[in-house]
Amino acid sequence: MSNASFLANRCATLMAVELAQVEAFLAVARHGGFTRAAAALHLSQPATSRRIHVLERELGAPLFERVSDGVLLTDAGRAFLPHVEAAVASVRDGVDAVGSVRGAAQGVVTLAIVGSLASTALTERLRRFREAHPAVDLRLRTALSAEVSDLVRRGEATLGLRYRLDPASGLVSRLLDDEPLLPVCAADHPLGGARRVEPAELAGERWLAFPSRQGTVREPYAATLEQWLAAGGLGGAEIVPVDSLTAQKRMVEAGFGLALLPSSSVDEELRSGALRVLPVDAPQPTIPIVLVHRRTAFLGGATTALIAQLAGRASPSPRAELRTGAGASPPGGGPAARTSG
Repeated sequence: MSNASFLANRCATLMAVELAQVEAFLAVARHGGFTRAAAALHLSQPATSRRIHVLERELGAPLFERVSDGVLLTDAGRAFLPHVEAAVASVRDGVDAVGSVRGAAQGVVTLAIVGSLASTALTERLRRFREAHPAVDLRLRTALSAEVSDLVRRGEATLGLRYRLDPASGLVSRLLDDEPLLPVCAADHPLGGARRVEPAELAGERWLAFPSRQGTVREPYAATLEQWLAAGGLGGAEIVPVDSLTAQKRMVEAGFGLALLPSSSVDEELRSGALRVLPVDAPQPTIPIVLVHRRTAFLGGATTALIAQLAGRASPSPRAELRTGAGASPPGGGPAARTSG
């Protein structure tokens, strides 16, 4: 085939691929089946299947393998997915850019956030943003840190608040704060009233932490706990996965184990006496709270205003950006590499 013929065929394929087919592909890939994808798209299952069939015909390759409990991406589907996600995210950027031309900060801004951050001062900043920008539809989605980054990367969220730097080259990470973490125990724990606790005294204790999701990097909280325990000579401690901050606190109160929790999330329990801080003779661990957005994303007026509000500044400062691709921040301190631009 000549180069001219190849280019002509390629252009014909691109023109034949429609946005509706791409959206159907993404929905099936994310929901793992045609029935769930059809429900998300508010379409019938035959209509969704028809869009996928047409797309596969235009591309000349099957995108999904049908299995008993849903579908799996084929090699072609896995190769196609990141490009489709980037294209759809770019379309959303275009919509935002048009909105910015129309004038004031308005429209929809989706913020993906780690659920435990809802207990911090950031919620007050969100409240102030909504009061200052009533024309902006601020939508929140909760997820674990790696999932927050995925939502932002796919364009399903404009911004993300997570723990620790994401080294992905396509994302920009901005440090907002370093959250102190406190080792806590039940009120009746034998060490709860101690003035000082040596790490060796915690040998044999069970710890509760957020679980890591299969196929992702270590969940930042779990990784920080493991590193802190290892530094105190407790690397072999039992760690029980609990996927809810509230559940962790209630289980610690009931004596099922200890936990390393953000200081802002246990104020009420410490005041009431339901939990006690273990005064461990070791450096206090912290975990960075980081704002992420796509490096190529269009940041309109509403998004820029939200970034400034979350950062607690009149306007976002490029000096708060962390160099993507650098190593993660050390568990006991701030970012390993802070840089301008």
